[in-house]
Amino acid sequence: MTTGEEERRAATLARLMEVGRAHSAVTVMFHSAVAARQGLNATEEKTLDYLERQGPLTAKDLARLTGLAPASVTGLVDRLQAKGFVRRVAHPTDKRRVLVELNREKIGELAVFFEDWARDIVETCEQFGTDELETVIRFLTVMAEAQRKAAARLAE
Repeated sequence: MTTGEEERRAATLARLMEVGRAHSAVTVMFHSAVAARQGLNATEEKTLDYLERQGPLTAKDLARLTGLAPASVTGLVDRLQAKGFVRRVAHPTDKRRVLVELNREKIGELAVFFEDWARDIVETCEQFGTDELETVIRFLTVMAEAQRKAAARLAE
């Protein structure tokens, strides 16, 4: 790499860090606002997202995904159950374990907050070609795994 290329890459990485921080901040604020509209906090709202995407999970699964301590997950599930968003059900193959599953009717109340945002995403993506979007998908996938590992280190 030439000096000019190195300088351009360094400047680009610096811009990426700055844009990433700005994106992270607006993402947290968006999800906090959605959560607040339903009487949830951001952790509760994102836990519901995990359950929506992955199906019923054990408390151990939720602890692994969220990075929360098992006792904190118990409190989290208690709160979500009291608010009507989840229920505890018997594990289908291991009667010693319990699964946390979504209350589909209640979770439907959150969908309305994401409908406008989903339309905005589709509209915004019109300015990018499919190959560009594939690169963004690859980048976000790799970065999500890196951030998951960073969060796991913090939870140790």
